[in-house]
Amino acid sequence: MQTAQIGSARLIDMRSLLLLTVLLALIREGEGQKPTVSLRPNFPKVFVGDDVTLICNRENGNKSTKWFYAGKQQPHKDYLMLLTAVTPENNGQYECEQAGTRSHPFNLVVLDLEPFAQLSPAAGGAVMTKGDGRHLVLQADDDLKDWSCFVLRGVSTFALKVDVDEKMNRAVIFAEFKEAERATFWCKKKKDVPRSNAVTLKKTEVRVMLDPPAVPALQGEPVALKCVVWGGPKVDKAIFYKNNNVIKSSSEDTYTISHATQSDNGKYSCHATYSFSHINKQAAWLEGDSDAQELKIIGGPPSAVISVSANNLQCSCPHCPDGCTSYEWYNIHFDDPHARVKLPENGEYILNKEGKFICRRKCGEGFSHFSHHFISKGSDTANLVPILVAAFVIFLGFLIILLVALKRRRGRSPIQDKDKKTGGDYEQIQLKGKDQGVYHTLGESQSKDQAEGGYEPLQKKQEEGVYHTVGPGEGQSEGQGGYEALKNVKAEVYQTLSSEGSKKPTGEAEGGYEQLPQKDKDYEVVKVEENQYEELKKQMGTEKE
Repeated sequence: MQTAQIGSARLIDMRSLLLLTVLLALIREGEGQKPTVSLRPNFPKVFVGDDVTLICNRENGNKSTKWFYAGKQQPHKDYLMLLTAVTPENNGQYECEQAGTRSHPFNLVVLDLEPFAQLSPAAGGAVMTKGDGRHLVLQADDDLKDWSCFVLRGVSTFALKVDVDEKMNRAVIFAEFKEAERATFWCKKKKDVPRSNAVTLKKTEVRVMLDPPAVPALQGEPVALKCVVWGGPKVDKAIFYKNNNVIKSSSEDTYTISHATQSDNGKYSCHATYSFSHINKQAAWLEGDSDAQELKIIGGPPSAVISVSANNLQCSCPHCPDGCTSYEWYNIHFDDPHARVKLPENGEYILNKEGKFICRRKCGEGFSHFSHHFISKGSDTANLVPILVAAFVIFLGFLIILLVALKRRRGRSPIQDKDKKTGGDYEQIQLKGKDQGVYHTLGESQSKDQAEGGYEPLQKKQEEGVYHTVGPGEGQSEGQGGYEALKNVKAEVYQTLSSEGSKKPTGEAEGGYEQLPQKDKDYEVVKVEENQYEELKKQMGTEKE
């Protein structure tokens, strides 16, 4: 009995000793536990221009945290440290200290390259009003159905819905803040490392906004800072400030830095005078100030350059590292900068053809910065094609005209040739069928073989046409020198030739004869000798017999 009591007491003592040992161990471990520095978003690779947040995970009541970079204490005292538009200058070791205990160092490595895909606002910049939203466009070279997108609000990460446009090979996500003051958006390929750049949007609760670009501002590039008013009214006057100092006052709503440098870094704001005249023409003028927005100019990754070489376009990257290999070429739609098509070529050169092009160089884990848009009108050889075609058409037309002219010349009648040689006024006489035209010289010459006057045909029908010469004073017309064609029952009415003296008023001539125009209407008067008519009457009488 006593032995059992002794054993039970020893067991209780052993349990108490074990519990005390564990408690002391926990206390000692708690006193010696180090805080940890973590990265948000938790990128496997950080690229130049990304916005990242370092978190010291042992938040205490007053959030008092000391930060150290490369062993030197930083002024930042919050448990969150935001690093905007990081560059290789941000590379190094970061530590935090809470309650007198310093963390293990966190090594940040920023690649001086751009990621695989690009994410950018469809419109607008980096600032949105509370409760507003904006579409972000994702572009990549492969199928975007295998991509997912996320947002970091504070220290929490959320997945987003992705709408893929397979025809345009791009995707769209809707960006909003919810309850956060700022939000960082990015996309990545499922079960793979490739991702897009990160885009950070900042919230404002005032109506007037200074809207800087949502993508990093690169050194040497133009940067536009726009003073806008929520609701879309036109800004009548804008005053721009840098670090609270006036830098521009203008009727334009945009302040443009044409060639950005490190000296342009700072906090910018604007004061706007505006009215909602697009809603009500009698709207009153209003004024307001924007929040201050930080502008950070970075060097950025090396950029590719497009130039013309012979009949090719050449992509080069003078400042790319030695590990760079192939090139990527893209055709850009003229009206939509977000619509780009990757070309199959991956060499330094492509054939110079008409279009709008950009290129970049692949460098191991990332890419160089895109080149500027290059608008090509095609090679010189291609430009000569329409010129050569036009010249051939002109030559062919000239050849056709020449052949037609030669053909007409060869078909000219002997009478026309004689007319040109002698200068006489001859009229070509055409015969129909088997009708034989009887020609008689009408002129001043007595000999019909030597007459140089005009010719007039005296036609007879092979069937029953009988011609009769009317001398002076005979017939219905009393004019001298005239003649009239006689017809039988079947014969047609012939036109009466009359001289100037035999002209009668229109409609008075019997038998329905029409008088020929006279000399005052640019017609030549034909004079006829009496002996010629007598001779003609004898011939006609002979034929009649």
